[in-house]
Amino acid sequence: MSKAFQPQETSVLSENKHGLVYLTANDWALIGDKAIRRKFKAGEHLVQRDRRSHGVFVLLSGTAAVQIPSQGTPREIGPGEVCGEISFLDDLPATADVVANSATGALFLDRATLQSLFELFPHLGSRFFHSLAAILARRLREMVTQKEQGGDSKKAPA
Repeated sequence: MSKAFQPQETSVLSENKHGLVYLTANDWALIGDKAIRRKFKAGEHLVQRDRRSHGVFVLLSGTAAVQIPSQGTPREIGPGEVCGEISFLDDLPATADVVANSATGALFLDRATLQSLFELFPHLGSRFFHSLAAILARRLREMVTQKEQGGDSKKAPA
């Protein structure tokens, strides 16, 4: 099976406002050529809490529940959204479980592969980390707002 992205996959990845928003179509082509495609059945873990992920997952299809013990109700992420980014960034064990709700397809971007791409294409690295920073800032803001309101939403701040 070719690693090249299908047009609908590129659209999902580049248009999701909760994903890696600063990556260009060319960035996705470079990443897609090196990424590992993974499929998960309902109930399978994409990321396991207290274990290192050694990379990040970007969902292509399906949904997954982000289970953070202190947050109560799991949050849902979908196509174009990222998980495993905290473990990727600090090279420490994951802070949450991420479990497929249904049949889920994802790209796995491992640390070593991304590092080599970033060395060859520094601007790709800059856009990638800018995107991760934006994702984490949005999630933090949503958690703070949720805490202040005493509420609990089902949609993940992915």
